[in-house]
Amino acid sequence: MAAPRQPRPDRRPTLRDVATRAGVSTSTASLVFSGKGPVAAATGERVRAAAAELGWAGPDPLAAQLRGGRVGTVAVVVEGPLRYAFHDPFALGVLDGLAEELDAAGRSMLLVAQPLDDPERAVAQLANLAVDAAVFPLCGARANPLVEHLLARGVPLIGSGAPVHPAVAHVLTDEAAAMGLTTRHVLELGHTRVAHLSMPLRPTSVTGVVEAADLESADYPDAVGRVRGFRAVAGEEARVVQARDLTVEAGTEAALLLLDVPADQRPTAVVAQADLLAAGAVRAAESLGLRVPEDLTVTGFDGVDLPWLDHVLTTVLQPGAAKGRALGAMVRRALDGQPVADEPFPVSLRVGTTSAPPPA
Repeated sequence: MAAPRQPRPDRRPTLRDVATRAGVSTSTASLVFSGKGPVAAATGERVRAAAAELGWAGPDPLAAQLRGGRVGTVAVVVEGPLRYAFHDPFALGVLDGLAEELDAAGRSMLLVAQPLDDPERAVAQLANLAVDAAVFPLCGARANPLVEHLLARGVPLIGSGAPVHPAVAHVLTDEAAAMGLTTRHVLELGHTRVAHLSMPLRPTSVTGVVEAADLESADYPDAVGRVRGFRAVAGEEARVVQARDLTVEAGTEAALLLLDVPADQRPTAVVAQADLLAAGAVRAAESLGLRVPEDLTVTGFDGVDLPWLDHVLTTVLQPGAAKGRALGAMVRRALDGQPVADEPFPVSLRVGTTSAPPPA
């Protein structure tokens, strides 16, 4: 067994270094020093011994002092690289609306990028930072190590469907019902060969066909909810593929699995879980010489502005900026000491130019 990695001599040790040396998670190490969570005595001794060996002096006293009051900063947690959020117009809308609401309350946003392959790193990043509240505004995993760490510090938590925890209040879209809007629309147009293009179901997703077992082990509740909503209307046998990430390129790659097949096996409608994926499906169709919507109907989800696409997507309208403002308003109420609970977020169907009856 390899020895724990030592911190470089040219930098100060961190809480994460202590946790690694003690053989515990960063959140557990944080609870040892905060004294606000149940930690076994032996575990606490091991963590404190590791801190002494590394010369880590413990949490910054100024940050600890500030945690007792208000510092005017709200942590905004984005799972995955920040560049993905900045390339997604829906995510940008949510962040813009959230910033607008927090700015009106005189509070600033601290963007925290949480690596998909090492979510504990965000715990170490926030361990010595004072924040008044934390928001999980975008698609995320069902469980997140930040939840227990921040709850131990008494930090209010707001989300938009994930992480799933009784102490996290959400602005909730009914994903299954929303997905049913576009699915039912294409069936009412007369389509019988309908397929589904899903967002990633877990951080390690690759492009491929989704089986029933994939849903049971999935990490992302929003993607799972949309698959279930689609199948509740289209039928359990309807074909579903997932994209490796939420980009146009990934949507094109996944859509080709559905479309680059003999004509009698090809769906006449593709119901996508996001507008970016739907745009990828349009590109995939055009690369195969298929016309949208004459040969193939494509629908999306979110209702974002895609001026470079030569179509107006039929989609589920989920205004990102409005959702961000709703999240910000919930943060404000929580910080004012008001009780907060899950709130529904309304969506609607927009019929554009990418849906039509199936070809004769």
